[in-house]
Amino acid sequence: MVKQYRGIWPEIHPSAFIEESAQIIGDVVIGADSSVWFQAILRGDVGSIRVGARTNVQDGAIIHESSSCSIVIGNDVTIGHRAVLHGCVVHDCCLIGIGAVILDGAEIGENSIIGAGAVIPEGMIVPPKSVVLGIPGTVRRMLDAEDIQRLKDRATRYVAHKNTYREPPQNSEVFRSRNSDIDELTGFFKNPQ
Repeated sequence: MVKQYRGIWPEIHPSAFIEESAQIIGDVVIGADSSVWFQAILRGDVGSIRVGARTNVQDGAIIHESSSCSIVIGNDVTIGHRAVLHGCVVHDCCLIGIGAVILDGAEIGENSIIGAGAVIPEGMIVPPKSVVLGIPGTVRRMLDAEDIQRLKDRATRYVAHKNTYREPPQNSEVFRSRNSDIDELTGFFKNPQ
């Protein structure tokens, strides 16, 4: 659902994909080839949210700003399922792991990974190319060129994946075949022989 707040509508690039159960509210800008997946929420009602190109916001993620900190998310960022980003900056080509939490005023340097379940406290500055794990988050190691390429590849795969959701079904015969298989199985359980 795309919804205005106090007369301000989200701006979504035509090539972006917004799954219908996601909620995009108010002062939100979403860049080219980005995607927002099932039940994710981007709520721009206190400040602004800016999402770059080729960024994916996965299922159940929540992105909200605070009155003192707007949200800026760069290009080629992957935000994992159920992650929470609040009033922070995430630079280009980062991975925010499943269930990670990033709090007000934190800044994630480019080409970084925030591990699943990590908590980045208010005001923490994560250097570029960092792997951050734990509660509170601490830098555990630095990424090399191969690691960074994998981050870029992940973002590219999500662009391709969102495109499959934008395409109409290609072969209705496949769906008929699947339905007949289901009917056959259902019939078997109703009348076993």
